[in-house]
Amino acid sequence: MPVHATIAGVNYIGRFAPSPTGPLHAGSLVAALASYLDARAHRGRWLLRIEDIDEARTVPGAAEDIIDTLAAFGMHADGEVVWQSRRKPLYEAAFDQLGSQVYPCGCSRKEIADSRVALAADGAAVYPGTCRHGLAPDRQPRAWRLRVPDATDPAATIRFTDRWQGLVEENLATATGDFVLKRADGFWAYQIAVVVDDADQGVTDVVRGADLLESTARQIWLQQLLQLPTPRYLHVPVVTNAVGEKLSKQTGAKPLDRQKPLEELLAAARQLGLVLDGQPESLQAFWQAAVAAWARRFGSD
Repeated sequence: MPVHATIAGVNYIGRFAPSPTGPLHAGSLVAALASYLDARAHRGRWLLRIEDIDEARTVPGAAEDIIDTLAAFGMHADGEVVWQSRRKPLYEAAFDQLGSQVYPCGCSRKEIADSRVALAADGAAVYPGTCRHGLAPDRQPRAWRLRVPDATDPAATIRFTDRWQGLVEENLATATGDFVLKRADGFWAYQIAVVVDDADQGVTDVVRGADLLESTARQIWLQQLLQLPTPRYLHVPVVTNAVGEKLSKQTGAKPLDRQKPLEELLAAARQLGLVLDGQPESLQAFWQAAVAAWARRFGSD
């Protein structure tokens, strides 16, 4: 699996990786804006990856709409857009490389929920390890899971410093348990796809929403097992609605207005707490002021 630490002399490679389940909204714009500004402030490359590996949730035409919306707002990828659904052989190769670290699981979601020992940060049940020593005779594989170290093993505790959230520490065994790499419906899970893609694209910095913070320890564990580099991470606060729910299509998020890109971008910058010099009256002026504000806050090198 090729890993490019630098491309054409550029030491920073970032990315925005939306799932094409609908149009971009204010919450997704904040994540896109943060990733774009971080790349530009570091004079690096900004890649766009369409995370359509969950084909059951993919909305036809949504990816193209996302790309067009980003362009209307002045965000253009530095290179070809990558589609996860076209990269399945890479995920298969990584899966095979993991060997005996992966095992078949015959548990249904209901069974896991009924036998749960705890809840993960995202509300899912921590996997109790039912199938990690082998399937029961009457069971068929439903999914494939990756082993994590036992709770008392020092390797189970993943530590990293997030550039926004600070020091993060998580014990994989108690926080999530063995986690799924290939789902019961045959689709590859998010964790393996994103790890493989980030490494293959040479991503040095991952900037995304804090709703994905709890996935990071699992991704670092996968990176360690696959002997892949670990990027720097920066997780921005998520945008919420009036009742405190994460803004999403399920909680009533409205599509971005392409006719008002400056207004939408200014609102996203406020969500990120950026203090812009002056009051930009054009997209060009906004980007100049926003990149400078981000560089002051998070540095550039």
